[in-house]
Amino acid sequence: MKKEASVAQTCIQVDELPSIKQPGIKVIKVPIIAADKDSFAAFGRLVYDYEQEDVLIETWPAPSWRPIEMGTGNEGGITEGKFEFSRLGGVMTARNHAVDGHYITGWFNDPASANYADIEVDYQQVYVREANYHPDGGQVFYPVDATPFVALLALPGDDISPADFIAFYCDGSFGIQIFPNVWHQPVFPIAQQASFMGKQGKVHACVACDLVTEFGCYLSVPLGLHKEKR
Repeated sequence: MKKEASVAQTCIQVDELPSIKQPGIKVIKVPIIAADKDSFAAFGRLVYDYEQEDVLIETWPAPSWRPIEMGTGNEGGITEGKFEFSRLGGVMTARNHAVDGHYITGWFNDPASANYADIEVDYQQVYVREANYHPDGGQVFYPVDATPFVALLALPGDDISPADFIAFYCDGSFGIQIFPNVWHQPVFPIAQQASFMGKQGKVHACVACDLVTEFGCYLSVPLGLHKEKR
């Protein structure tokens, strides 16, 4: 994710936001399931105690055949802070104080025209253009006020496709740690505003995918279990 001190922007650099009605642009509905220990196991782990949850840190990969020396390449530590979310009209925004990031993570109306002043807004789903993963460490999201939320995730691998994404509904009774290398966006709270405690690897390496550029699509992520069935 790109750092931004004061103005919310998409996490990746984009030149334009094409309309969902534009020829060549598809909307792909993401299936949603309830997150539990079993369904979430390949993507991360459920967090019931934020203070006791250790961020998983990955050792820096060796560039060639010589191995990384034992005990090195994983010493960057972690960073933590509030992760605050707001629905502003037709736009979903997120502020990650741990890395001083201020993001637009999705749109509730057509991304080409959605703005902060929108009054008629469908908050039953959110359009998503991008996803990213952190090869250096995991990322923890823990709701401060037991706010339910949805996590958009896909398993590791750079040859990702829109069909690989799953939305996990979390009822607010727990947080999550997303494993290193798992594709994700910041979570989507089921509330106008929400605050999460967050922590992650301090190196904060980021690999991103632009779904519009690569696949000509937006993902439509349901914000409730009743909207979609897997």
